[in-house]
Amino acid sequence: MANSIHSDPATELSTTATTPATPATPRGIQARRRDDLAQFLRSRRARITPADVGIPAGLRRRTPGLRREEVAQLAGVGVTWYTWLEQGRPIHASTQVLDAIARTLRLDQAEREHLYRLADVPAVPSAPTECLPAEIQTILDALVPVPAVVYNGRYDVLAWNATYEALFPGLTNAPPETRNALWQLFVVPPCCSVVGNWDAEVRTLVATFRASFGRHLGEPAWTSFVERLSAVSPTFTEMWADHDVASPGSRVKIFVQNVGETRVNTTATSLGISASPETRLVVYTPMTDADASALAELTKAPPEITLCPYHAAIRPPHPSDR
Repeated sequence: MANSIHSDPATELSTTATTPATPATPRGIQARRRDDLAQFLRSRRARITPADVGIPAGLRRRTPGLRREEVAQLAGVGVTWYTWLEQGRPIHASTQVLDAIARTLRLDQAEREHLYRLADVPAVPSAPTECLPAEIQTILDALVPVPAVVYNGRYDVLAWNATYEALFPGLTNAPPETRNALWQLFVVPPCCSVVGNWDAEVRTLVATFRASFGRHLGEPAWTSFVERLSAVSPTFTEMWADHDVASPGSRVKIFVQNVGETRVNTTATSLGISASPETRLVVYTPMTDADASALAELTKAPPEITLCPYHAAIRPPHPSDR
């Protein structure tokens, strides 16, 4: 890529770094987005020191942080091309190039999504990458044999305890991009689900997800998730079109199959993490002593497989089965 772009350096450097105010038209919005992208890249570049990436600082370095050519070299992109990007020129970047720049500038998940949005890239891979305090796992483990899990606003599963894993081994062992409670409920046949009151549960989750989605309009990770789930689940598409909204709250949840019929009451508590305010701890408290005993037995002896008898008979064993 570096050798495929040629330009006159004088012409290249004559482009201004800012864009005048423009009307709120599609062209004007694109211009402002490019200007914000240019300023964002410069600000992120300025905070990375040469020592951070193993480059000698030198005696005559006047640029705060890294130079443009250093970022380009580290990211494996052309210097001229990266310069144009920082100047707000109307060029288009691929997801691979943006990923390389994000890694070089050490962007976190929120910054990475912001980069994609400013670059007008419609989708960014969605993966649960939030960092949780170490004590959260200690709390989860202390609750066994009560199932407990940590979700973000998109229902990505961030942390869980042994009893939750015994209930949902397919979910907890899924790849990060599909380790999502909403995704698994819609892509796994309802007959294979451990959730007995499936219809009520998915409608509640879709409604609470819709409420969270309203706070993330235009964010690539959220938009991409809805598009991907809509593509694989007509049922989700129908429910999504209803525009139902709800806030997370307590409700009765019924587990079936390997635990018989076990009822729990769900309680959601915000963890108060400033970087991810929608992250919450959800605890499934058994409603009776019999329900508690069933969950304790399940934790001691997790099932070998979690499919219904029909699908278990026709599906060959898979390494993710437990």
